[in-house]
Amino acid sequence: MDTALSTLTDQVRSAFAATRALHIRGGGSKDFYGEARQGELLDTRVLHGIVSYEPSELVVTAGAGTPLAELEQLLATKGQYLPFEPPHFAGGATVGGMVAAGLSGPARAASGGMRDFVLGVQMLNGRAQQLRFGGQVMKNVAGYDVSRLMAGSFGTLGVITEVSLKVLPLPVAQATLRFDLDQPGALRQLNVWAGKPLPLNASCWLREQGQPRLYLRLRGAHAAVHAACRDLGGDLLGQAQAHTFWQALREHDAPFFAATTSDCLWRLGVPDTTADLQWPGETLVEWGGAQRWVWASPAQAGALREKLAAVGGTASLFRRGGHSDGSDSLFTPIFHPLAPAVQGIADALKKQFDPAGIFNRPRLA
Repeated sequence: MDTALSTLTDQVRSAFAATRALHIRGGGSKDFYGEARQGELLDTRVLHGIVSYEPSELVVTAGAGTPLAELEQLLATKGQYLPFEPPHFAGGATVGGMVAAGLSGPARAASGGMRDFVLGVQMLNGRAQQLRFGGQVMKNVAGYDVSRLMAGSFGTLGVITEVSLKVLPLPVAQATLRFDLDQPGALRQLNVWAGKPLPLNASCWLREQGQPRLYLRLRGAHAAVHAACRDLGGDLLGQAQAHTFWQALREHDAPFFAATTSDCLWRLGVPDTTADLQWPGETLVEWGGAQRWVWASPAQAGALREKLAAVGGTASLFRRGGHSDGSDSLFTPIFHPLAPAVQGIADALKKQFDPAGIFNRPRLA
């Protein structure tokens, strides 16, 4: 890996000297998200391999180009996993791309987000300097937590070369319950359950063949899961059926995510107590109400973002429309506009890490 890192360092140094754009890419499984990148390819897959793994310490360190599937398989052999359930979206997903995209799966509301499990990173900044932030324990940060800043940065601050992650033991028991509830009823019920000592791990509300349904996943000790199933009621799913459902939700293989029109798929972030948004298109609700997915045309982008701003939320264009008549989405900003003060901080950080602006132009524009 040292030789590969030296080669990438030379590539960044050359690009910095010539103010030449670099297109940082791992497996390309998240290429669809964000603005199209410009410049010469910098392929991080050469930085592959598990650097260290201490199951008793619940920490693993891997090269940024390590396949995510390879890491998850290694953890499984020791009865451990990544609790935030990072989506792959394609077979080539890498550890560095997972951090750069900052995406979490169904368990995010209960287990924490991807950035919460980043203990440390090594990276190349825009001057080709090798930097190290954080470490391999939770209490290792004094001052600004730069390692977690890399989560969701989409490669705009630098080239992630190595990542240390906190992992957890696999849950000893789990169960999935299904309820027939409309969206307002499901949101009310989720907020009631959130105030009780229940082993809640994930939730999903959607319509299946016109039928509104709420799915609830429980994880924890056998006694806690058994008691919750008894008290909550609903229909108990078989383990295989439940696994298929949550896996399809995590990887966006569920029918809801199939692009059948020119509409775009939007990712909404709202306070979990937000009521039904009454959006006319199809909706899927996750994370106890905090994350919602809707289909909307490019022409509806302004109205959607206004509605989200009114409730203190954000709307990001996750996938563009599936047909040629959705070309208007090419002119729709991907990410929800930042507040001026926050945008100022983001611009200042970008200037510090990448003064020549060579990384992943204009991914986060």
